[in-house]
Amino acid sequence: MRSQGVEVALAASGFDCTTVQEAGRSGKENGELLAPADAGFDVVVTIDRNLRYQQNLTGRRIALLIVGARTNRVVDLEPHFAVCAEAFRTIQPGTVVEVGSSA
Repeated sequence: MRSQGVEVALAASGFDCTTVQEAGRSGKENGELLAPADAGFDVVVTIDRNLRYQQNLTGRRIALLIVGARTNRVVDLEPHFAVCAEAFRTIQPGTVVEVGSSA
């Protein structure tokens, strides 16, 4: 999600956003992303619906928000910004929440 559109939309809702690229983690596998994210972030946002089955969040402080967008392009993510902001307000550590639909 390397778009200023995503960052601006989330900031407008009161949330800070750091992309994988900005965190210096480009090219890393999902498991390699979650461990460092767990130490410094509250929520990992992804469109990868399988991640919930590939990674165990039990005991982690990070939560996982799966967005039902077709791609990670802003045009596909934008319709989900409001529901993501709502989920950020209630999501709990160690949980997985899925929002939206890719249909």
